[in-house]
Amino acid sequence: MSEDAGGATPVLTGERVTLRPGRPGDVEDLLRIRNEPAVWRWWRAVEPDDLAADLLGRNDDQLLVIELHGQVIGGIQYSEETEPDYRHAGIDIFVATAAQGQGLGSEAIRVLAGYLIHERGHHRLVIDPAADNDRAIRCYTAVGFRPVGIMRRYERGSDGSWHDGLLMDLLADEFEPHQPR
Repeated sequence: MSEDAGGATPVLTGERVTLRPGRPGDVEDLLRIRNEPAVWRWWRAVEPDDLAADLLGRNDDQLLVIELHGQVIGGIQYSEETEPDYRHAGIDIFVATAAQGQGLGSEAIRVLAGYLIHERGHHRLVIDPAADNDRAIRCYTAVGFRPVGIMRRYERGSDGSWHDGLLMDLLADEFEPHQPR
């Protein structure tokens, strides 16, 4: 791990992926990825200004760029609940269609999970994919996340109807940073 020039946001490195703070020039790449049919299906439409605010740390969630060999392949964000009696962090991720199915998403999640547990002191991480997003659920399970339960009619889908979500969590003492792909 190294710090960016401002010293506030971490640059995290894995075996193949790098998670880094966003720059204004990343917005176009991330919008292109978010608009790919296989990605858009699971994510709501986003306005460029909102994505830029997330990317540049102007909102509560921190969005990092996922790079592979210097190319932007997705985004991973985290949020932190800082109330001492409920302290935990949440993660969300999107990966370009061409980069899916190669273990890159699970590597990015594992890298970020290690940071949130070891550097930020979280004892519990949560993630909440759509209940029918089998690919995402397999990815999160590979990192060590376990199903907690179904959240009925949790989010509105791109079709306008309500869809179930699956709450998954990972406890710090269950985390293994170097699980096989």
